[in-house]
Amino acid sequence: MKFKYVRIQGRDIASSTMHPAGIFGMCVRLIQHGVMDEEDAALYREIDSWFVESLPFPEPCLKKEKVICFFKTENADLMLRMLNPAMWLLDKYHVPFYMVYTNTPGEIVYEDEYQIVVKVDEDIPVIEYRHEWTGSGGSI
Repeated sequence: MKFKYVRIQGRDIASSTMHPAGIFGMCVRLIQHGVMDEEDAALYREIDSWFVESLPFPEPCLKKEKVICFFKTENADLMLRMLNPAMWLLDKYHVPFYMVYTNTPGEIVYEDEYQIVVKVDEDIPVIEYRHEWTGSGGSI
């Protein structure tokens, strides 16, 4: 199956959307919390600057609406190449991340050649799940 959209996200929930934080937010968090050293922070800022200069900044993001962003897979090669160093930074600082592919991201509120912005479905509850094993050979 060929997927239309891809998003790089982590395990931590973004307080602004109550959905998994995206790659940009994850890297910014490492800088804000003083985890990332200055050389790596400078690398991330270069990556971020390239995206700011190269892509239109979606209006829903400017307005700080509850939205999440996906890249269009048909035009994602360059975007993912430019994000490889950011993924390397996440890996270096032991921050797990996932490439999420989908054809049904939700209600699209913005679209350009490279990306879409999707309205956050506020009706979906975010539930913390803690799995505990029942022992060897036990059921889950």
